[in-house]
Amino acid sequence: MAYSVRRSDVDDVAAWARLRHSLWPDGSPDQHRAEIVAAMAGGILRGYLAFDAPGEAIGFAEISFRRYANGSTHSPVPFLEGIWIDGDHRRHGVGRLLIERISADCAAEGFVELCSDADIDNLASQNAHESWGFAETERVVYFRRPL
Repeated sequence: MAYSVRRSDVDDVAAWARLRHSLWPDGSPDQHRAEIVAAMAGGILRGYLAFDAPGEAIGFAEISFRRYANGSTHSPVPFLEGIWIDGDHRRHGVGRLLIERISADCAAEGFVELCSDADIDNLASQNAHESWGFAETERVVYFRRPL
């Protein structure tokens, strides 16, 4: 099956919110839509959508621009905040297409690296990142102390 990827714009917010809700179901699609609109307006979030041959949005990835990311060598740094592909379209190179488009866009803007993270127990995500050309930089355990 042929797939295509493009950068999201304001006309894509509904599809982006629907896909985002699949990855992060804690928020409602309307909450995701509001977050996307606010973040796009502030220039802190950029989305990319993947489409199947008939033109249905079947996956997304989003990046933010952080002042710092663990393992980064430059600042600011584009950071992969999330990526999700519909189950029927996984293992067909859609994730790679999304990462390649994001990487090309960021390189064209002068960035030299793309950073990301994965939960320490999420081996599928770690393996996917490695297959997309990411290299592990460090492992961190976070702590919290209530005040």
